[in-house]
Amino acid sequence: MTGLSLCNDLFGDKRLALLAKNLELQEFLRVETAAPSEAAPAAESPRARIAHEAPPPAPPDLKLHVLSDFSVSEIFGYINPIMLYGKHLGLRGGLEQHLAEKNPKAIELQKSVRALQDVILSEKLITAKAVYKFFPADAEGERLNVYDSPKSSHPLASFDFPRQPSGERLCLSDFARPAGTGRDFVAMFVVTCGGGVRELSDRYRDAGEYLKSHALQAIAIESAEGFAELLHDRLRTMWGIGDPVGRTVREKFQGKYRGIRVSFGYPACPNLEDQAKLFSLLEPEKHTGVKLTEGFMMDPEASVSALVFSHPQARYFSAGPAAG
Repeated sequence: MTGLSLCNDLFGDKRLALLAKNLELQEFLRVETAAPSEAAPAAESPRARIAHEAPPPAPPDLKLHVLSDFSVSEIFGYINPIMLYGKHLGLRGGLEQHLAEKNPKAIELQKSVRALQDVILSEKLITAKAVYKFFPADAEGERLNVYDSPKSSHPLASFDFPRQPSGERLCLSDFARPAGTGRDFVAMFVVTCGGGVRELSDRYRDAGEYLKSHALQAIAIESAEGFAELLHDRLRTMWGIGDPVGRTVREKFQGKYRGIRVSFGYPACPNLEDQAKLFSLLEPEKHTGVKLTEGFMMDPEASVSALVFSHPQARYFSAGPAAG
């Protein structure tokens, strides 16, 4: 078609037909150009393979265990100094390095903390309590079911966990045997070192002993964390997957053991409301005095709850932001 004939068509009888054809062509080109971006999303990365061929370790029993007055002295050996001195008491840098360099502030702070710990032990200012239990379990996709017995057909409770959107695409339920392949086991516990601590801390504060008041709460909080670490250690031994001889407490802080323990509200299990299910299963208020607030936080603050897996491939990971 020449320029003249095209011009004639535009102003002649063929104008409408030509415009319609041009619009059809433009629509065709738009669709073809948009096709790549509107295509199916890129294929998801493959999930990490978590093996379940080997039989899972069996716990010694499925009873509810209550510890009413655990050794606080033993718990003190599991306190993480980085958390106690760094996070809570404001000491920048490692305590050991400061002590080696004879830093007067670090020396005085450690002296004050140890003196307070001696008072805590001699006057029994902190009471350590715990409740724990092993449960049969299996997994259905991203759901973990826990049962009263290995032969139970209906779960006592179910927990739904998020899956990583990329990378290994892990989900906590991956660490339990899939439903229909036999039952696995998990453990749950609540520990506390906080009974009466807030009230005593307030009395210290009202008497002008501000460091003592703050240090007492810090010691109680980190004692609860240490108690959780110690109890997890005991559970692994009861499960038949105890740590190798010579494994140090510092290595345990680094997660160098078989299995994992997670707490609700953290990135792998961000739903804090699942605390209510754990509390229903263990009844920690009855056995330890730990209450659950309306916001699903524990009271007293110096308390830790956990869900424990034994799978040898279980590892810590993030599946999204933590609660709060």
